[in-house]
Amino acid sequence: MTRFPFQLGVHPINWVGEDVKEHGNDTTYEQILDDIHSLGLKGTEMGRKFPTDLALLKEELAKRDIQLVSQWKSVLFSDPAYREQELEAFREHAKFLQSMGSKVISTCEVGGSLHFDPRRTPNESEVIRLDEAGWASLVEGLNAAGRIAQEYGLKLTYHHHGGTAVESPEEIDKLMELTDPQAVYLLFDSGHALYGGANPLDVLRKHYDRVAYVHLKDVRPTLLEQARADGVDFVTCIRRGVFTVPGDGCIDFKPIIGELVSRNYTGWALLEGEQDPGEHPAREYAEKALRYLESLL
Repeated sequence: MTRFPFQLGVHPINWVGEDVKEHGNDTTYEQILDDIHSLGLKGTEMGRKFPTDLALLKEELAKRDIQLVSQWKSVLFSDPAYREQELEAFREHAKFLQSMGSKVISTCEVGGSLHFDPRRTPNESEVIRLDEAGWASLVEGLNAAGRIAQEYGLKLTYHHHGGTAVESPEEIDKLMELTDPQAVYLLFDSGHALYGGANPLDVLRKHYDRVAYVHLKDVRPTLLEQARADGVDFVTCIRRGVFTVPGDGCIDFKPIIGELVSRNYTGWALLEGEQDPGEHPAREYAEKALRYLESLL
Protein backbone atom coordinates (compact mmCIF):
# COMPACT_ATOMS: atom_id res chain seq x y z
CA MET A 1 0.00 0.00 0.00
CA THR A 2 2.47 2.62 -1.22
CA ARG A 3 -0.15 5.10 -2.39
CA PHE A 4 -0.14 6.75 1.03
CA PRO A 5 2.94 8.50 2.43
CA PHE A 6 2.06 7.18 5.90
CA GLN A 7 1.50 3.55 6.89
CA LEU A 8 -2.10 2.48 6.43
CA GLY A 9 -3.64 -0.53 8.16
CA VAL A 10 -7.02 -1.72 9.39
CA HIS A 11 -8.35 -2.60 12.85
CA PRO A 12 -9.78 -6.11 13.49
CA ILE A 13 -12.69 -4.41 15.34
CA ASN A 14 -14.26 -4.02 11.88
CA TRP A 15 -14.66 -7.81 11.80
CA VAL A 16 -15.13 -8.65 15.49
CA GLY A 17 -16.52 -6.29 18.13
CA GLU A 18 -14.45 -5.70 21.24
CA ASP A 19 -17.11 -3.96 23.35
CA VAL A 20 -20.11 -5.53 21.60
CA LYS A 21 -19.31 -9.23 21.75
CA GLU A 22 -22.09 -10.42 19.43
CA HIS A 23 -20.69 -8.41 16.50
CA GLY A 24 -18.86 -10.91 14.30
CA ASN A 25 -18.41 -13.33 17.16
CA ASP A 26 -18.21 -16.37 14.85
CA THR A 27 -15.50 -14.83 12.66
CA THR A 28 -12.11 -16.58 12.86
CA TYR A 29 -8.79 -14.80 13.07
CA GLU A 30 -7.75 -16.56 9.85
CA GLN A 31 -10.63 -14.86 8.03
CA ILE A 32 -9.66 -11.45 9.42
CA LEU A 33 -5.99 -11.80 8.52
CA ASP A 34 -6.76 -13.22 5.07
CA ASP A 35 -9.06 -10.27 4.37
CA ILE A 36 -6.44 -7.75 5.54
CA HIS A 37 -3.83 -9.42 3.34
CA SER A 38 -6.17 -9.43 0.34
CA LEU A 39 -6.78 -5.71 0.82
CA GLY A 40 -3.05 -5.13 0.42
CA LEU A 41 -2.73 -3.71 3.94
CA LYS A 42 0.28 -4.42 6.11
CA GLY A 43 -0.77 -3.45 9.63
CA THR A 44 -3.39 -4.29 12.26
CA GLU A 45 -3.98 -4.21 16.01
CA MET A 46 -4.39 -7.18 18.32
CA GLY A 47 -7.96 -8.49 18.30
CA ARG A 48 -9.71 -10.77 20.78
CA LYS A 49 -9.88 -13.62 18.24
CA PHE A 50 -6.14 -13.55 17.50
CA PRO A 51 -3.94 -16.35 18.89
CA THR A 52 -2.53 -15.64 22.35
CA ASP A 53 0.29 -18.13 21.75
CA LEU A 54 3.18 -15.85 20.80
CA ALA A 55 4.85 -18.21 18.34
CA LEU A 56 1.58 -18.92 16.52
CA LEU A 57 0.62 -15.24 16.42
CA LYS A 58 4.00 -14.32 14.93
CA GLU A 59 3.74 -17.12 12.38
CA GLU A 60 0.19 -16.20 11.28
CA LEU A 61 1.10 -12.51 10.87
CA ALA A 62 4.44 -13.18 9.16
CA LYS A 63 3.03 -15.49 6.49
CA ARG A 64 0.65 -12.70 5.44
CA ASP A 65 3.27 -9.96 5.84
CA ILE A 66 1.21 -8.10 8.46
CA GLN A 67 2.70 -6.02 11.29
CA LEU A 68 1.06 -5.92 14.71
CA VAL A 69 0.86 -2.16 15.19
CA SER A 70 -0.47 -2.04 18.76
CA GLN A 71 -2.89 -3.45 21.30
CA TRP A 72 -5.35 -1.51 23.47
CA LYS A 73 -4.32 -1.17 27.11
CA SER A 74 -6.87 0.00 29.67
CA VAL A 75 -5.36 1.72 32.70
CA LEU A 76 -6.83 2.84 36.03
CA PHE A 77 -4.35 5.52 37.04
CA SER A 78 -6.91 8.04 38.35
CA ASP A 79 -7.19 5.97 41.56
CA PRO A 80 -3.80 5.93 43.36
CA ALA A 81 -4.72 2.63 45.05
CA TYR A 82 -4.36 0.89 41.68
CA ARG A 83 -1.14 2.62 40.58
CA GLU A 84 1.46 -0.05 41.27
CA GLN A 85 -0.50 -3.01 39.90
CA GLU A 86 -1.48 -0.98 36.84
CA LEU A 87 2.13 -0.01 36.10
CA GLU A 88 3.18 -3.65 36.49
CA ALA A 89 0.50 -4.74 34.01
CA PHE A 90 1.55 -1.93 31.67
CA ARG A 91 5.14 -3.18 31.75
CA GLU A 92 4.02 -6.71 30.78
CA HIS A 93 1.97 -5.23 27.94
CA ALA A 94 4.99 -3.24 26.74
CA LYS A 95 7.14 -6.39 26.77
CA PHE A 96 4.59 -8.21 24.62
CA LEU A 97 4.31 -5.36 22.09
CA GLN A 98 8.09 -4.98 21.91
CA SER A 99 8.38 -8.70 21.12
CA MET A 100 5.93 -8.16 18.25
CA GLY A 101 7.90 -5.23 16.80
CA SER A 102 5.19 -2.68 17.69
CA LYS A 103 6.11 0.97 18.32
CA VAL A 104 3.01 2.39 20.06
CA ILE A 105 0.72 1.40 22.95
CA SER A 106 -2.91 2.45 22.60
CA THR A 107 -3.67 3.53 26.18
CA CYS A 108 -6.94 4.67 27.77
CA GLU A 109 -7.94 5.60 31.33
CA VAL A 110 -11.04 3.67 32.41
CA GLY A 111 -11.67 5.38 35.76
CA GLY A 112 -15.23 6.70 35.75
CA SER A 113 -16.24 4.83 32.60
CA LEU A 114 -19.56 2.99 32.64
CA HIS A 115 -18.28 -0.01 30.71
CA PHE A 116 -14.59 -0.37 31.51
CA ASP A 117 -14.18 0.73 35.15
CA PRO A 118 -14.04 -2.42 37.36
CA ARG A 119 -15.35 -0.40 40.33
CA ARG A 120 -18.67 0.50 38.67
CA THR A 121 -21.95 -1.39 39.10
CA PRO A 122 -24.31 -2.36 36.23
CA ASN A 123 -27.20 -0.10 37.35
CA GLU A 124 -25.28 3.19 36.90
CA SER A 125 -25.95 5.37 33.87
CA GLU A 126 -23.41 8.22 33.70
CA VAL A 127 -19.67 8.53 33.07
CA ILE A 128 -18.09 10.00 36.23
CA ARG A 129 -15.84 12.92 35.27
CA LEU A 130 -12.48 13.15 37.05
CA ASP A 131 -12.03 15.57 39.94
CA GLU A 132 -8.72 17.43 40.38
CA ALA A 133 -7.25 14.65 42.55
CA GLY A 134 -8.23 12.12 39.88
CA TRP A 135 -6.60 14.21 37.17
CA ALA A 136 -3.39 14.59 39.19
CA SER A 137 -3.22 10.85 39.81
CA LEU A 138 -3.96 10.06 36.15
CA VAL A 139 -1.21 12.39 34.93
CA GLU A 140 1.33 10.93 37.35
CA GLY A 141 0.43 7.39 36.29
CA LEU A 142 0.56 8.18 32.57
CA ASN A 143 3.94 9.90 32.87
CA ALA A 144 5.33 6.86 34.71
CA ALA A 145 3.80 4.45 32.16
CA GLY A 146 5.16 6.55 29.30
CA ARG A 147 8.67 6.19 30.70
CA ILE A 148 8.14 2.41 30.97
CA ALA A 149 7.04 2.35 27.33
CA GLN A 150 10.25 4.15 26.36
CA GLU A 151 12.34 1.46 28.07
CA TYR A 152 10.94 -0.96 25.47
CA GLY A 153 11.32 1.37 22.49
CA LEU A 154 7.60 2.21 22.49
CA LYS A 155 5.48 5.35 22.76
CA LEU A 156 2.44 5.56 25.02
CA THR A 157 -0.28 7.00 22.74
CA TYR A 158 -3.30 8.15 24.72
CA HIS A 159 -6.62 7.15 23.10
CA HIS A 160 -9.24 9.85 23.83
CA HIS A 161 -12.39 7.72 23.81
CA GLY A 162 -16.18 7.94 23.92
CA GLY A 163 -17.71 6.90 27.22
CA THR A 164 -14.57 7.66 29.24
CA ALA A 165 -13.24 10.53 31.37
CA VAL A 166 -11.17 11.92 28.47
CA GLU A 167 -13.47 12.40 25.48
CA SER A 168 -14.30 16.11 25.06
CA PRO A 169 -11.95 18.60 23.35
CA GLU A 170 -11.47 20.35 26.72
CA GLU A 171 -10.46 17.04 28.35
CA ILE A 172 -8.05 16.24 25.52
CA ASP A 173 -6.52 19.73 25.87
CA LYS A 174 -6.17 19.29 29.63
CA LEU A 175 -4.53 15.86 29.28
CA MET A 176 -2.02 17.19 26.75
CA GLU A 177 -1.31 20.26 28.87
CA LEU A 178 -0.70 18.35 32.11
CA THR A 179 1.25 15.31 30.86
CA ASP A 180 4.95 15.19 30.00
CA PRO A 181 5.27 15.66 26.20
CA GLN A 182 8.38 13.45 26.25
CA ALA A 183 6.45 10.56 27.82
CA VAL A 184 2.82 10.82 26.73
CA TYR A 185 1.71 11.05 23.10
CA LEU A 186 -1.72 11.20 21.48
CA LEU A 187 -3.65 8.62 19.51
CA PHE A 188 -5.78 10.88 17.30
CA ASP A 189 -9.13 9.21 16.55
CA SER A 190 -11.36 11.16 14.14
CA GLY A 191 -14.57 9.35 15.12
CA HIS A 192 -14.06 9.61 18.87
CA ALA A 193 -13.12 13.29 18.47
CA LEU A 194 -16.46 14.00 16.79
CA TYR A 195 -18.36 11.82 19.27
CA GLY A 196 -16.74 13.79 22.12
CA GLY A 197 -17.98 17.08 20.68
CA ALA A 198 -14.86 18.25 18.83
CA ASN A 199 -14.11 19.16 15.25
CA PRO A 200 -11.68 16.31 14.44
CA LEU A 201 -9.48 18.52 12.26
CA ASP A 202 -9.12 21.05 15.11
CA VAL A 203 -7.91 18.31 17.48
CA LEU A 204 -5.40 17.03 14.91
CA ARG A 205 -4.05 20.50 14.14
CA LYS A 206 -3.90 21.65 17.76
CA HIS A 207 -2.08 18.58 19.05
CA TYR A 208 -0.26 17.39 15.93
CA ASP A 209 3.16 17.58 17.59
CA ARG A 210 2.03 14.97 20.12
CA VAL A 211 0.29 12.65 17.62
CA ALA A 212 2.13 9.33 17.24
CA TYR A 213 -0.75 7.10 16.07
CA VAL A 214 -4.01 7.61 14.17
CA HIS A 215 -7.40 5.87 13.93
CA LEU A 216 -9.51 6.90 10.93
CA LYS A 217 -13.14 6.44 11.91
CA ASP A 218 -16.38 8.02 10.68
CA VAL A 219 -19.75 8.82 12.26
CA ARG A 220 -23.34 8.59 10.96
CA PRO A 221 -24.71 11.95 12.16
CA THR A 222 -28.45 11.17 12.14
CA LEU A 223 -27.87 8.06 14.25
CA LEU A 224 -25.66 10.01 16.65
CA GLU A 225 -28.28 12.77 16.99
CA GLN A 226 -30.96 10.18 17.73
CA ALA A 227 -28.72 8.44 20.25
CA ARG A 228 -28.06 11.78 21.97
CA ALA A 229 -31.79 12.56 22.03
CA ASP A 230 -32.48 9.16 23.60
CA GLY A 231 -29.66 9.62 26.12
CA VAL A 232 -28.06 6.26 25.36
CA ASP A 233 -24.55 5.24 26.38
CA PHE A 234 -21.45 4.67 24.24
CA VAL A 235 -21.83 0.91 23.76
CA THR A 236 -25.48 1.36 22.74
CA CYS A 237 -24.24 3.84 20.14
CA ILE A 238 -22.03 1.10 18.68
CA ARG A 239 -25.02 -1.28 18.59
CA ARG A 240 -27.09 1.38 16.83
CA GLY A 241 -24.49 1.83 14.09
CA VAL A 242 -23.31 5.33 15.01
CA PHE A 243 -19.76 4.52 13.83
CA THR A 244 -18.54 3.49 10.39
CA VAL A 245 -15.49 3.62 8.12
CA PRO A 246 -14.18 6.80 6.44
CA GLY A 247 -16.34 7.98 3.54
CA ASP A 248 -19.53 6.42 4.91
CA GLY A 249 -20.37 9.11 7.47
CA CYS A 250 -20.22 12.88 7.87
CA ILE A 251 -16.54 13.57 8.52
CA ASP A 252 -14.66 15.28 5.71
CA PHE A 253 -11.38 13.40 5.59
CA LYS A 254 -9.84 15.51 2.82
CA PRO A 255 -8.34 18.13 5.18
CA ILE A 256 -7.44 15.42 7.72
CA ILE A 257 -5.49 13.37 5.15
CA GLY A 258 -4.12 16.65 3.76
CA GLU A 259 -2.84 17.59 7.22
CA LEU A 260 -1.14 14.21 7.69
CA VAL A 261 0.45 14.41 4.24
CA SER A 262 1.58 18.04 4.50
CA ARG A 263 3.08 17.42 7.95
CA ASN A 264 4.92 14.34 6.62
CA TYR A 265 3.25 11.97 9.07
CA THR A 266 5.01 8.61 8.70
CA GLY A 267 3.37 6.63 11.53
CA TRP A 268 0.47 4.22 11.33
CA ALA A 269 -3.13 5.15 10.54
CA LEU A 270 -5.71 2.39 10.96
CA LEU A 271 -9.14 2.23 9.33
CA GLU A 272 -11.81 1.64 11.95
CA GLY A 273 -15.53 1.11 11.61
CA GLU A 274 -16.77 -0.58 14.82
CA GLN A 275 -20.17 -1.63 13.51
CA ASP A 276 -22.10 -4.87 13.01
CA PRO A 277 -20.26 -6.79 10.25
CA GLY A 278 -23.46 -8.78 9.64
CA GLU A 279 -25.06 -5.59 8.30
CA HIS A 280 -21.86 -3.92 7.14
CA PRO A 281 -19.39 -6.56 5.85
CA ALA A 282 -15.93 -5.65 7.08
CA ARG A 283 -13.88 -6.38 3.97
CA GLU A 284 -16.35 -4.67 1.66
CA TYR A 285 -16.49 -1.55 3.84
CA ALA A 286 -12.70 -1.44 4.20
CA GLU A 287 -12.40 -1.59 0.41
CA LYS A 288 -14.87 1.30 0.02
CA ALA A 289 -12.95 3.30 2.63
CA LEU A 290 -9.67 2.70 0.79
CA ARG A 291 -11.17 3.89 -2.49
CA TYR A 292 -12.53 6.98 -0.76
CA LEU A 293 -9.22 7.84 0.92
CA GLU A 294 -7.27 7.26 -2.30
CA SER A 295 -9.61 9.68 -4.07
CA LEU A 296 -8.50 12.41 -1.62
CA LEU A 297 -4.80 12.19 -2.42
